[in-house]
Amino acid sequence: QVQLAESGGGLVQPGGPLRLSCTASGSIFIVYAMGWHCQAPGKQHDLVATITSGGSTNYADSVKGRFTISRDSAKNTVYLQMNSLKPEDTAVYYCNADVLTAMTTRGAYWGQGTQVTVSS
Repeated sequence: QVQLAESGGGLVQPGGPLRLSCTASGSIFIVYAMGWHCQAPGKQHDLVATITSGGSTNYADSVKGRFTISRDSAKNTVYLQMNSLKPEDTAVYYCNADVLTAMTTRGAYWGQGTQVTVSS
């Protein structure tokens, strides 16, 4: 089994920063790409950013220049540094990881989500 645990969400004022973390644990052999998605109330599940095992990154247009995704592969951890936050960034943020387990099965795993609220 593989578990992903997010942390770092909370309430922040517009223009402020917030840093999310997500660590994968369990029966892991290799962690390939990791990423962050978000879902605001009444809206669809959207991609925020991804990062490959080689460090290549991809961002949604709405967060380019404001958010930075990074990872510590030794710790199976992915981070999302969010700057210049806007009220429209308010959502539940989910991390995900493409994992090859020790049992040599490969699949996508998701965390339970962490709430980010941007409000004055």
